[in-house]
Amino acid sequence: MEYRSMDKLGVKPSMLGFGCMRFPQKEDGSIDEVESEKMLDKAIEAGVTYIDTAYPYHNGESEPFVGRVLKKYKRDSFYLATKLPIWKVETMEDVKATFEEQLNRLQVDYVDFYLLHALSKERWEKILKLGVLDFCKEMKEQGKLKYIGFSFHDSYEVFEEILTSWDWDFCQIQYNYMDTEHQAGDRGYALAEKLGVPMVIMEPIKGGSLAVLPEDIAAMYKEADQEASISSWALRWVGTHSNVKVILSGMSTYSQVLDNLKTFETFKPLNQEEQALVEKVAATIRSRVKNGCTGCRYCMPCPFGIDIPKNFAIWNQEAMYGNPAAAKRKYERELAESARADQCRKCGACEKECPQAISIREDLVRVKEDFAKMQ
Repeated sequence: MEYRSMDKLGVKPSMLGFGCMRFPQKEDGSIDEVESEKMLDKAIEAGVTYIDTAYPYHNGESEPFVGRVLKKYKRDSFYLATKLPIWKVETMEDVKATFEEQLNRLQVDYVDFYLLHALSKERWEKILKLGVLDFCKEMKEQGKLKYIGFSFHDSYEVFEEILTSWDWDFCQIQYNYMDTEHQAGDRGYALAEKLGVPMVIMEPIKGGSLAVLPEDIAAMYKEADQEASISSWALRWVGTHSNVKVILSGMSTYSQVLDNLKTFETFKPLNQEEQALVEKVAATIRSRVKNGCTGCRYCMPCPFGIDIPKNFAIWNQEAMYGNPAAAKRKYERELAESARADQCRKCGACEKECPQAISIREDLVRVKEDFAKMQ
């Protein structure tokens, strides 16, 4: 197992971190604890020392389950990460009660890496208003948490504001070879590196999208290395960045654990030729979008309630990654019927506002037709 030093903190966690938000589930939606414990045990046996969970994962089941599994290991043999659910707390008393609840659920006296969960501009303002950072500092002084950081989902400008506003021990962003311009992206990575803030990376495989690619694109990787899994290319791309210290993988099958362990047993950064190949793959994927919607939302609100950018985002994702079944599920689960493309009345109000000059009405018809055909 590869380990990378967080020089600022004086610790050296495993480069592969076990993300505990996608455990295998039983038919009733609860965690398959037998299989999940087997997966955790295998990862820990192979040298994984960074275990990442959060208050809401698996409808609140993840923290208690992880706590039970880790109880059989020496506390100083692993680094435990969890997160404060900012959306859940409204007062400092809520913050204190939630933190104590997390310690109890995890059955530990302290958390190693404590994150303010999924920060955005609004949540950052809420943190400052409530004095959450002072509370975290106090818990650190009491030994109840060791390192203070945050995970992030917003624009680069917000990331810059947050990262430069406090002396963070670490930070966590979504980063992969398709999201270099998304959220914090390349600029966020560069800023954290410049400031000496060690980084933990989530969504290195973009929620699984970069693990299974269309056959012709996957063939580009297989031609370069017949034995390497498709997902290993995404993981290696992230790990080639030296300020990335931990790469989280939300593993949901035992075979995924084995594959990821293989990648990190003797980690190999991408060489120049391999980096060029990944860039070529990324460009090929991007070239398959159906339209140029950037999600700017100038077209909103639609007079008839359609979420135009969301329809286009799911439609374009399917075209890029070639997984119609997953796209159909996403379309039906994340879009209310009233917000779907088939509600378009062709009024044209959206097209007058679109800076990309997209033929929105025509494309919504295509969205409707394409998803109607998907199984």
